[in-house]
Amino acid sequence: MQTASTNICERIGRFQELSEFKHGTVIGCHLCNKSICEISLLLNIPQSTVSGIITKWKQLRTTATQPQSEPGQRMLRHTVCRICQLSADNS
Repeated sequence: MQTASTNICERIGRFQELSEFKHGTVIGCHLCNKSICEISLLLNIPQSTVSGIITKWKQLRTTATQPQSEPGQRMLRHTVCRICQLSADNS
């Protein structure tokens, strides 16, 4: 039997993907006006994961795993954001 103090990594495993069914269950609970805390306790997954699934669903209307961008694209995005921030600070 698991206790409340069980390490999160032991519960779902680090970097372990949740099933599409579990993603759908999170969204279903959200649509039934359950709080993030309630969904987390009900499904035994971290609140940050629940929040991330809901946020992604609101933005993309999907819970499917998206391909990760290339490291070069991330660096470019970071550089562009930094330049925009610096130019806004100087204005």
